[in-house]
Amino acid sequence: MFAALTKYRHAFLVGLQSNLVYRWNFAVRGLFSLFHLTAVFVLWSAAFQGRELVGGHTLDQTLTYFVALLVLQFFISAFNEDYQISEDIRNGLINQFLLKPISYYGYRLSIFAAARLVTGALVLVPLAVALPFIGAHLALPTDWGWRLALGVPAMLLSALIQFGIAYCFGLLTFWFLEIQGFVILSMAVEAVLGGQMFPLDLLPAGVMAVARFLPFYYQMYFPAAIFTGRIGEADALSGLGLELAWVLVLFAVNRVLWSRGLRRHTAVGG
Repeated sequence: MFAALTKYRHAFLVGLQSNLVYRWNFAVRGLFSLFHLTAVFVLWSAAFQGRELVGGHTLDQTLTYFVALLVLQFFISAFNEDYQISEDIRNGLINQFLLKPISYYGYRLSIFAAARLVTGALVLVPLAVALPFIGAHLALPTDWGWRLALGVPAMLLSALIQFGIAYCFGLLTFWFLEIQGFVILSMAVEAVLGGQMFPLDLLPAGVMAVARFLPFYYQMYFPAAIFTGRIGEADALSGLGLELAWVLVLFAVNRVLWSRGLRRHTAVGG
């Protein structure tokens, strides 16, 4: 057990070093995210023109949601994981994992965790720069006890869902030469059903009820809604159960795709 942990610890450290090389890329990306945040402030200020509440929430509460979404994006989103896995398969780099006592899933998950640690830390820098300008508009909930207790596990499970979906798309390279179409389609659906374009509680009740059973709901919206007070404790607890279920489902799908994909794989090079 300790030997296995050592293997993945080394993979994590390699990923940490690799991502620190591109720290300025992530820092610039985080800085330019502030322009997106500025556009969000302008658009939602216009949407609230002459209104005190939209969907039962104030302008400040809505803007706080989008700030939380921006921060979570850098902490849990799978940036290019699917393409990296696809490249490993196409270039034969996974061959080395077929001959060594190391799980490719565990290796990629370690790299993913290292990358999220670096990008998450770097986004705090532009956020600190913007805080004096947006601080007056932040409306955080006061019941932080249970929100932290449930929000942190929700965030970790959301990261596993993001990784699981990216891993699935990456493994499709065993069957398809190019996965870009699948990834773009997934991103488009996630933008709507993941709450990135607007808070999902603005959807009609029937659509929202269906969305709660889809994995996209838990990719970004669910942890952001917990931290910003858009859902209550009962919904958060039930949501955690569904979120864990999706993590397990995606893990099972990953195992099946990996097993069947290897039957089609020709180990040349690497």
